[in-house]
Formats: sequence, C-alpha cells, structure tokens
Amino acid sequence: MTTTPVPRRTGRPGRPGYDLDSLLAVAVKVFNDKGYDGTSMDVLADRLGLSKSSIYHHVSGKQELLELALNRALNALFAATVEEDATQGRAIERLEFLVRRSVDILVAELPYVTLLLRVRGNSAVERKALVRRREFDEVVSGLVAEAMDEGDLRPDADPTLVARLLFGTVNSIIEWYKPRLASSSAELGDALVMMAFDGLRVDR
Repeated sequence: MTTTPVPRRTGRPGRPGYDLDSLLAVAVKVFNDKGYDGTSMDVLADRLGLSKSSIYHHVSGKQELLELALNRALNALFAATVEEDATQGRAIERLEFLVRRSVDILVAELPYVTLLLRVRGNSAVERKALVRRREFDEVVSGLVAEAMDEGDLRPDADPTLVARLLFGTVNSIIEWYKPRLASSSAELGDALVMMAFDGLRVDR
C-alpha cells in the first residue's frame, strides 16, 4: 500500500506555514505599520513566526518583497488602462471608467496601494515604482486632454493638473477607508465621478 507524501510547510512548530502570497501580505502590513526602512528581516521573521532562512526560501530579502508588493498594485492599475472600456468610446467615458476601476483596485488591494502611495524614492526599487506611477499619470493626463479636445471637459484647465487633482482625490481614500465600515467601491467610484465631472452645486 502506498501513501501520498504529505507536503512540508514552512514555519516553526505550532506556527502556520506560508506560501509567497501569504508571506507577502504579512510583510506589506508590517511595511505599512513600521515603514519599509524601519522593518528589518528580524522584525519580519518575528511577525511571521518563521526563521529568516524560511523567508529566504521564498525571496532574496525585504527588497524583493517590496518590489513584489509595489508591482502588484502597479500591474493592477496598468491592467485597467487596457480593459475594453478604457480603450474604446469617448475620452470622458474612458476617463470615468478608469477612475471607477482605480477605486475598485484601491479597495481590493488596499494594503498594496497604500504602500505604493507612501513610496518616496529612497531605493532603486522605489524609484522604479515612481517612474511607473508617472507613466500611469500620463495616461490619465492624456485622457483629460482628449476629453477637452472633444468638448466634454472645459478647455481652460491644465490636463496634467486636472489629472493630479482627480487622482489625488482617488488616492486620498487610503487615509480614511475602512473596508467593513464604509461604502462599497462602486458607491465610492460613483460619488467621486459625480463630484469630479458633474459637480455638487445645484443649478438654480
């Protein structure tokens, strides 16, 4: 009679094992709580209940964890820019769609987007992430400019400034949003689009 081997799990006796995704989730929480620079591999190992060698089984160090986390947020945002509703139709419709999808992504990937928005360029990994953030900003600015050219937005504003203000509002959600206590991402997106594109003042 043959038996199926039981896979070995990483971790100290009595502690749960971790795959890369779950390890990354804990690392991101620690980075957000303590700051990336204030987080050592010893701190991560203690929070995870693992030896450092167990962490090194998955990644080369905390810099790789940071890169994986930042790429997760950035890849989700860039994936939204090539969805059908972001590439077809009038620019204003594509812009509104991208705002809503960005809110969806922020809510779904809140710890990862929070980490991304706190990056200041203190390392090569962070600087690379900032370059990609600027590329995303350029996509938004381009849509704003197109919507102006098509007559759907006022033409007397700077597209880059409008894009920064618009997504500054989106990004501010990380400071107050609580998943179990706040509105859904759809409600947030609708409210933001209404405020940004329709305004709050009632015409009299």
